[in-house]
Amino acid sequence: MAAHIVLASASPRRLRLLREHGYDVDVSPAHVEELYPKHLTVGEITLLNAKRKADAIAPSRPDSTVLAADTLVAVDDRILGKPRDLDDAVEMLRLLSGRAHEVFSGVWITHAARAQTRCFIEVSRVCFRELTSSEIRRYIMLINPLDKAGAYAAQDDEMGVIESIEGSRTNVIGLPMESLADALRVF
Repeated sequence: MAAHIVLASASPRRLRLLREHGYDVDVSPAHVEELYPKHLTVGEITLLNAKRKADAIAPSRPDSTVLAADTLVAVDDRILGKPRDLDDAVEMLRLLSGRAHEVFSGVWITHAARAQTRCFIEVSRVCFRELTSSEIRRYIMLINPLDKAGAYAAQDDEMGVIESIEGSRTNVIGLPMESLADALRVF
């Protein structure tokens, strides 16, 4: 039987991935403002925000394994989090159209009573096919881009906007399950 986990996230994709992989999960979303310090790399930013989420939940669940994650998309020198609105989502998809980008996830796992912590950063490379303006408009009608870094959904790619993924596909969805399974073994 897989470990019991407290997920410090409201992400339905992360919850689904954990349950599909056999984990027993309670959801306890952390309500922290995400920070984007300019002196940190994209990966370090995701890890910082994952730690802040875990730290917000762990004191109230000291006997539990608390899992937090943060995911960002990076293209050129730009960091793409969740879009502010639909216009922002359209701009993000235009930027990603026909190009490769990286998806960074920072994962922080902690068990307060045992003083155990594991953390890591996962990076996947994603290539989009060229998208027309009408395809972008149709795509944002098919998914809810507002709760997804980069305004797209790898798990719901009916239109085939993703041409290829190098690295963990589940990372692009929101939680790198292969690396997570290794990290959770110590808990």
